[in-house]
Amino acid sequence: MRYAVVADIHGNLPALEAVIDAMPAVDRWLCAGDTVGYNPWPADCLARVQELDAAAVMGNHDRAVASDTGFRFNSMAAAGVTYARDELDADAIDWLDSLPNRRTIDGGDILLVHGHPENPDRYTYPDEFSPAMLENDARVTITGHTHVQGVREFEEGIVMNPGSVGQPRDGDPDAAFAVLDISDSDDAGGTAAIDIETHRVSYDIDRVIDAVEAAGLPEKIGTRLRDGR
Repeated sequence: MRYAVVADIHGNLPALEAVIDAMPAVDRWLCAGDTVGYNPWPADCLARVQELDAAAVMGNHDRAVASDTGFRFNSMAAAGVTYARDELDADAIDWLDSLPNRRTIDGGDILLVHGHPENPDRYTYPDEFSPAMLENDARVTITGHTHVQGVREFEEGIVMNPGSVGQPRDGDPDAAFAVLDISDSDDAGGTAAIDIETHRVSYDIDRVIDAVEAAGLPEKIGTRLRDGR
């Protein structure tokens, strides 16, 4: 199986469209949370994720929008949550509210979470990845939340973050995503062979900046995208 892996879209439609266009042929899409928040296209991004039939988990911004509560949010994040609640209809809110905190994929080979398997709101950067995140014999754990792309391989398996589609925070402004390929090995043990490719793709950041201004959202939501912060 070949998977498209995305996370932290955060209502950034131009970035998501660029990722969709750049994605090679895959069998299934996986989303490690936070489809909405910050940027001014929450409904469009949510609709795209649904159209792709992505297996998604709930991010902290998804939960805040669904439950009308905050998560130690700064003013920009809070503004994005309020905007998304105003833009989304009841069905979209219900869809966000229905998302689980974790999913197992491919018979348990993949564990999909937003923050950390033990705490969906815990920020876990790539240098903090550990074999302990490979719960229940998962071969790959996929996380998001930090907006920092990274992959670490251990004897027990692989922990990865595809990076953020809509708001990278690793100094690279290009939208981030990954492709995960799990295929049967030719060895006698039948162990699954795992291949991960990380990618970046540019998109029209000026379009986002203009839309942020038109929506009345804090200016910095758009302008900081130029710096990947």
